Amino acid sequence: MGRWRDRRKDPRGTLSDGIARRRDGRRWFLAGIPTLPGRQEKVSDMSWFQDFPQMDEDALRGLKQTIDEAFRTFTRAHGEGIEGLFAPLQKFLLISERLMTQTPWPIIVLIVLAIAWAASRSVKVVLGALVALMAIGYFGMWDDSMRTVSMIFVCTVMSIAIGLPIGICMARSERLQRLVNPVLDVMQTMPSFVYLIPVVMLLGIGRVPGLIAVVIYAIPPMIRMTNLGIRLVDKDVLEAADAFGSSSWQKLRNVQLPLALPTIMAGINQTIMMALAMVVIASMIGVQGLGQPVLKAIANQYFTLGIFNGLAIVAIAIVFDRVSQAYGKRLQKHLEVVHG
Repeated sequence: MGRWRDRRKDPRGTLSDGIARRRDGRRWFLAGIPTLPGRQEKVSDMSWFQDFPQMDEDALRGLKQTIDEAFRTFTRAHGEGIEGLFAPLQKFLLISERLMTQTPWPIIVLIVLAIAWAASRSVKVVLGALVALMAIGYFGMWDDSMRTVSMIFVCTVMSIAIGLPIGICMARSERLQRLVNPVLDVMQTMPSFVYLIPVVMLLGIGRVPGLIAVVIYAIPPMIRMTNLGIRLVDKDVLEAADAFGSSSWQKLRNVQLPLALPTIMAGINQTIMMALAMVVIASMIGVQGLGQPVLKAIANQYFTLGIFNGLAIVAIAIVFDRVSQAYGKRLQKHLEVVHG
């Protein structure tokens, strides 16, 4: 008892009364029970567990400024040369737009209906395309719709011209596929607005920058589906082609591409859909068409203007989707009959 009382009287306070005391610059927690001086627990700093370690703000700011200045220097030095490279693309886009806007509307309607019939051989698809076109023209959106269709046409042609060879090369090389797939993942998951920043800094505002942004956003499905379609070709068919002495080019042209065509058509379908989805965003940098009225409706809160032009985009997308899907199904049935 004497020793116990001595401890209670000890000025160092080995008994806890629920109060955290500081001694020699360190914090000791006392839990209400008698403890020995050497058994006190030290409180560790847990801020590292709550706050993620990050780069110093000044260093991060300096890194961003360095990258921005390097890109600006590059655009000032090579912007005009790169813009000259896209001059043929601009001419192609202008020719397509003039063809769509200056051709009399009955001829455009007949051409679209003929393409729909040739691709689908379905009366329902043709009638749906006719109703969609007549509704677009009746509500005064014909010119903007034709500009949008011309841009989608050019985007689709560019996507096929660029994506088809890349997909073929990926199907033939595992190493190239491992290199390209992460790039396609970034292209498909990157927010749409981010594409506009480097394109505008490099080429300014206009049709061509918007077209490039749309192609970058819409081309990944074309590449992926081409690669997939060629890889899904039956190996027995390829072995039979080898047995007949076919070269690599002959196998590609006469065997692989025809058998992969339904899958490639699905990729073209998805490319068109993604390009139409990018129309409104591309209108922010000067792309004419149905996107600009929608952007105007958002800025001025014109409900009807936005709804009508949005429905026009939907109608065009449905026409493209039904025609391309019907053509893909016809190809699939034809191939099943020929090779089945």
